[in-house]
Amino acid sequence: MTPEERLAELGLSVPEVVPPVAAYLPAVRSGDHVYTAGQIPMRDGTLVATGKVGDGTTPEAATEAARQCALNAIAAIRSVTGTLEHVRIVKVGVFVASSPDFTGQPSVANGASELFGQVFGDAGVHARSAVGVAALPLDSTVEVEVVAEVLA
Repeated sequence: MTPEERLAELGLSVPEVVPPVAAYLPAVRSGDHVYTAGQIPMRDGTLVATGKVGDGTTPEAATEAARQCALNAIAAIRSVTGTLEHVRIVKVGVFVASSPDFTGQPSVANGASELFGQVFGDAGVHARSAVGVAALPLDSTVEVEVVAEVLA
């Protein structure tokens, strides 16, 4: 089953690439690797989650936002590879806007990690960082960046 077919089974499709909010590209390919810019939880041109987890935003809402970020990263990857076949997710960085006492960043990051596993199977299992930060662009709750490998 292809990643696109797995997405369809989940009731999802690859969205349009989120346009950059500053001077950068959504993704760059260098040799066999694709590096995405940080992807925020935009859906149809609207930021779907803002604020800090532990201070007005629930961990559940942030986890769903991380899932949307992952879907946007998938779109960015496909924009430079042309397909999701032969893509392996290598490293995921998840940044969670958090109140000082919130320590559940790994659980929030699972929203992204689990989607990569569902879409790419074994090729979606990756190394990861989950970091709490004071603020993210546009007051986004979560930002996800990805390093992927295009397998021959």
